Amino acid sequence: MLPSPVRNVDLLVKYEGVKAFIRRELKGSGAKGLVLGLSGGLDSSMALKACVDSVGKDSVLGLLLPEAGLTPAADQDDAVALASRLGVATEKMDISPMVEAFSGFLPGDRLARGNLKARVRMSLLYYLANLQSRLVVGTGDRSEILLGYFTKWGDGGVDLLPLAGLYKTELRVLGRYLGLPPSITEKVSSPRLWEGQTAEGELGIPYELADRILVLLTQEGLSPVAAKARLSAGHEVDLVVAKMATSKHKREMPHICP
Repeated sequence: MLPSPVRNVDLLVKYEGVKAFIRRELKGSGAKGLVLGLSGGLDSSMALKACVDSVGKDSVLGLLLPEAGLTPAADQDDAVALASRLGVATEKMDISPMVEAFSGFLPGDRLARGNLKARVRMSLLYYLANLQSRLVVGTGDRSEILLGYFTKWGDGGVDLLPLAGLYKTELRVLGRYLGLPPSITEKVSSPRLWEGQTAEGELGIPYELADRILVLLTQEGLSPVAAKARLSAGHEVDLVVAKMATSKHKREMPHICP
């Protein structure tokens, strides 16, 4: 049987830790509330639920940042429906004009343009945070952070990461338990930065297997060779190790010359 990050783990205990972390961060900052981007996906939905459960709906603002012609209406509907159910106020801004203002006169490929979109969204979140004295809540999970599947100074530019200790597979299980709708918990993960993009397609490995490998490498302390033997998954282990190595700079502050 393959090791799993959700087996023998009390997710509710972890969730209590997440809520305590959010309360502590908000209180210690002196800010008046929290703001986070809502995509209608699993991570942002779980982050919204955790924020409301920890500091109350009146302290939370959800910001929808769709791109006209690309962000599916169903995703926006899921985000609005969940926010409404939780009693959270939302605002909506179409990022298309701002993206075009940058990329319309700059050369770039699909990846560069996609990262630009993430950075525009970060800028808007911080603009509102500054106006309203709020902290920007990141929605990244442990799987994405370890694999480097986020934009540096984009969705990685936040004040706190409450879900950073939970793997993607754990979030799906926890989301189902906490009553998030199947349209969210079973949704295929995608940053929606270009047409047809999926997280697993871009990573080249299913989250379930990636999480099992990450558990062996980061929690059990196995070497890549031992992990390959345990899982009979040589190529996949090499892929995860390479992604962790090449994305190391994303998990660090800029290096300062002494």
